[in-house]
Amino acid sequence: MTVKEFFAKHPSASSTAREWCEQYATMSEAWAACKRPDWMLWAVRAEENTDANMLRRIACRCVRETPLSGGRVVWDLLTDERSRTAVEVAERYIAGEATGADLDAAQDAAREAAREAARDAAWEAAQDAAWDAAWAARAAAWDAPADIIREVMGDPFAE
Repeated sequence: MTVKEFFAKHPSASSTAREWCEQYATMSEAWAACKRPDWMLWAVRAEENTDANMLRRIACRCVRETPLSGGRVVWDLLTDERSRTAVEVAERYIAGEATGADLDAAQDAAREAAREAARDAAWEAAQDAAWDAAWAARAAAWDAPADIIREVMGDPFAE
């Protein structure tokens, strides 16, 4: 699919993404060069045939494989077992080994863990240190999800 065809079909795309993509003739070329996971996810979700399990698979892989400083990955930041269990249940759900009820229960438990962690962190961490760490992690992890998405999805625009 050409870039012009894609954006004619999806006029709600951001003007920044549209302008960047115009340097490529096809969406396949743009996909291969893209370093913006948010743009890639938007493009995948914009297509009518997006599979919810494909998006779950991408999310799980991003958690398990997105590198952070010091050789860690995002998974290492999940210190509450409820959060890790949610990823594991999502992976089992994708494989047909868990039910929707299992997935909902794991998600609810992970949300509660996140709320508790946020409350605890607010009292334990200084705001400046938390912001510095968040921005450092964001910068370190920015390109990795794009690579994971490409690996999981391949090129959805390949002819």
